[in-house]
This record gives sequence, C-alpha cells and structure tokens, in this order.
Amino acid sequence: MKRPRLRIALLVLVIAGVVAAMAATRAAMPRLTDRGAAVPTARLSTGPLRLTVHATGDLRAGRTMTLVAPPVGGMLRLVKMVPTGAAVKEGEVVIEFDPADQQFTLEQSKSEVQEAEQEIAKMKADTAAQSAQDDVGLLTARFAVRRAELDASANELIPAIEAQKNVLTLDEAKRALEQLEQDVKSRAETSTASLAVLLEKRNKAMLAMQRAEQVIDSLTIKAPITGVVAVKDNRDAMGGMMIWGMSLPEYREGDSVWPGRPIADVIEAGRMEMRAKVDENDRANLTEGQPSAVEVDSIPGEKFPAKVGALSGLASRAGFFESAGVTRQFDVTFQFLNPDPRMKAGASAKVTIEGKVVDDALTVPRQAVFQKNGKTHVFVKTGDRFEPREVKIVNRTESRAAIEGLPDGTEIALVDPTIARTPGSSSASPLAAAGGTR
Repeated sequence: MKRPRLRIALLVLVIAGVVAAMAATRAAMPRLTDRGAAVPTARLSTGPLRLTVHATGDLRAGRTMTLVAPPVGGMLRLVKMVPTGAAVKEGEVVIEFDPADQQFTLEQSKSEVQEAEQEIAKMKADTAAQSAQDDVGLLTARFAVRRAELDASANELIPAIEAQKNVLTLDEAKRALEQLEQDVKSRAETSTASLAVLLEKRNKAMLAMQRAEQVIDSLTIKAPITGVVAVKDNRDAMGGMMIWGMSLPEYREGDSVWPGRPIADVIEAGRMEMRAKVDENDRANLTEGQPSAVEVDSIPGEKFPAKVGALSGLASRAGFFESAGVTRQFDVTFQFLNPDPRMKAGASAKVTIEGKVVDDALTVPRQAVFQKNGKTHVFVKTGDRFEPREVKIVNRTESRAAIEGLPDGTEIALVDPTIARTPGSSSASPLAAAGGTR
C-alpha cells in the first residue's frame, strides 16, 4: 500500500514542477499585454530589392611616379630641385645632383684605359721584335744543323777522329735547335698571356669608365610623366633623429642625400580616381566596371559618372584604435569617365553604386535582424508574445535585408523585445545599417 501511494505522490510532484516551469517560462517572455504598443513591429514583404552601395573616400591621382636618388655608393648633394607644386612635362629635368666625384672617377678610368692601351701597344711591339729575333735564331740554328749534316756525310772519307768531331757537332746543333724552338714557343705563350692580362685590364678600365658615365647620367633625373611635383620630407635633416610630431623640411638645393632615398613624386595631371573602403557585406554586391556616381565635397551640387575599378581581394588591416571585431573593410577604386579639372587630389567624396535588382526578395528592415552566438534570427509575433526564429540572410543593403526561412506577411519586432521589457539589459546586437559587430 505504501509503494503505490509513494509513486502517486512523486508523480504529483513532477507534474507540479513541470507546470511551474512552464508558467515561469511564459512569464519571462515579453507580452504585448505587458507593454502595450511599446514594441514596434513590421511585416515581411516580397518585392524587388536594389542592392545599392554607399561609400566615402578621397580623390587620388591616377598615377604617381616616385623619383629616387640613384645608387652610387656614397652621399649625393642636390644642386637643382624643382619646388612642390611646379608643373613639369615628360622629359623635363626635376632633380640634379653634384657630379664632381663621379667626374673624377670618369677621368681616372679614362686615364687607366689610355695607360692600358699604351701597354698593349708596347707589348705588341716587343712581341713582334722578339718574334723577328726568334725567326733569325731559328734560321741560324737550322743552318748550323744542315752544315753539320753535310760535314758528317763525308765521315767515311776522313780520319776517325775528324768523323767523331762531325758527329758531336751535329748532335750539338740539333740540341741547340730543339732548345731554341722550345724557348720560342715558351716566349710566345708568355707574350700571349701577358697581352691577355693587359686586355683584361683595359676592359676593366673601360667598364669603370662606362659605369661612371652611366652614374653621371643618372644624377640628372627627368620627369617620367607630365604632372605636378610634390617634394618629400627630408628625413635626414635632423641627423636621422625623429620625434613624434616633428615637422620636417622638404628637400632643397644644397641638401645631402643618401642613395635610394625617395626625393619627390610626380603626380600625373589629367587623371583622377577615387579610393574608398566598403565592408565585407557590400563587397559581394560590387563587380568591376559597375556604374556609379561620385559627389565631391569640394564641388557641391554635382555628380560625376564613374565605374568600379580594382576590387581588393584582401581585407585591409585594422587601425591601431580599431576593434578586432568590427566588420572587415575592403579597398575599392573608382575611375571617372570624364575627370573634371576642378578635382584635386586629397578631396573627400562619397559614391553611390547602383547594384543589380533582386526580384521577389523577402525583405525586412535591417534593425529587425539580430545575431547571437553566431546565429541570425528575428523575433516573430506569436499571439501575445515574441519568439526568436532563426533565418538566413541572402542579400542586404544599408536599410533592408533579404532573408529566407519565414513566410511572407510574418509580423516581427523591430527591436529586441527582451531589451524592451527589461531596460538597461544587454542581449543580441542588431544588424544596423551602420554595421555592428558580426
């Protein structure tokens, strides 16, 4: 009897616990009856959605060429420097360095070339004289051998002692001829090697002379394009010491410059482009060549047609004061179809890119979409309460988001009901048009 009663008591306790939990959960959910019209709502609607992208940036020259001090192995001194803002044409001289050291090297190399040529001429003359002397010596030695051979041919008719002398004389003449031939060959090889050394010396001096001429030519830097000169700051003006906030002077005539230092920029005239940053959501809505309209702040009231140029494939690095959780940014360039002469590099501007139109898109205001724990959801009105429903975002603009996962006409909350019910509490973050933490 006790066991059935105990089971019934446990069952009653379990049922009571479940009912209490359901009541607590129902009480925790935000109700319209609790707040009245405090939670604004909207209904999902189906219609065309234009993927328009807005961005801000600045104007930059279409092409900038940097002029660098030539690599000459030592410090250079500026003797001519076109000032900032001066207009130059392609081929005009912008920078000149003092060529005194290089001219000294050139003269020294020329002297070494002439010296090597004189030594080569002397070597050739000595070789020719030695060759003629060797020819005479060989001819004399061959004559001595021939005469000894004739004398030895009569050995049968003369006494034995005289015959023996003729044989010894013939052997001596042959040995002398052989030795002379070896000496002539050795002297010829030595002369050839010495001449090769002198020729190499002359070639080395000629290369040094050509190098000096090239260096002297590189000391005169001309404008590679037609444009405006922008002289850079002289980082060596204070002996290489840099202090935060220090104002450095520009390069000017008389300054000493290390090789490889950038001296000035030539900004191309007549070409201008805009560079801006778009977040990763809008990056997917852009394609190269897409038409756009740019409004330059310094030229109010006018729009300039442009097209999307290069699209960066990598996100730009976050700044020092930027949070690592912000939406990643991508660099985009916009090329003007008809650049205006009033456009100046550095001017701020904003651009509007009219993207493609998505037909029959189920859209909601972007502030009605929330993210929490890596999931995207909206709050759907069910009776007198709101329930979170997970959805998938397929497209988005600054004000609206196209989603999947709910039927058309569904009523959703425009704010987080849990935050609306409990002021000051924090929950999921909405995907606002300004871009929140994703």
